Amino acid sequence: MAEQRHERANAVRNRRAVLQAAERLLEEGGDEHVSLDRVAALAGVGKGTVFRRFGSRAGLMQALLEERSLALREAVAEGPPPLGPGAPPGERLLAFLDGLGGIAEHNAALLTAHEQACADDKQADPSYMFWHRHIYDLLAEARPDLDTEFLAHALLSVFDGNLVRGMTRADDPRRFTASVQDMAVALLTSAPRT
Repeated sequence: MAEQRHERANAVRNRRAVLQAAERLLEEGGDEHVSLDRVAALAGVGKGTVFRRFGSRAGLMQALLEERSLALREAVAEGPPPLGPGAPPGERLLAFLDGLGGIAEHNAALLTAHEQACADDKQADPSYMFWHRHIYDLLAEARPDLDTEFLAHALLSVFDGNLVRGMTRADDPRRFTASVQDMAVALLTSAPRT
């Protein structure tokens, strides 16, 4: 029994070390700098440990992005309004885009690496699926006359690492998020379809 707990503690420690190593490599050299070999070496674990835990570079990027967005997910489900339940859908959408924009602005290299690693199956990524469903639900409640499935994908498509980097400047660090929110307001207040 003690051996199992020790093994689980090692697994938790190894997972944390691998994710921290991947993040450090992203910060130092961008997405092209992250390989499973480099991550394993920096984390002080065997490459097999990384493969068993994450399966691939895409799995590693998915796990890192999911970890970065966990607090946002919890706030959406259980937090106070306007991000959490209880606020009108338009207010919740703007609050959610603010939170997601903050993640994007601080993790642009991760977004780029995630996009490249998961390019063939991006819409099946757990974080993407949660974000899409939440945006879809809010838009469907606020504007049932629109194609909210498409619009949720369209809003998420602008969360591109290169675009985030290009729009994020020292003199206006929240420009990207403000622009995405402006786009959402335009959708919410556009004239109904006839």
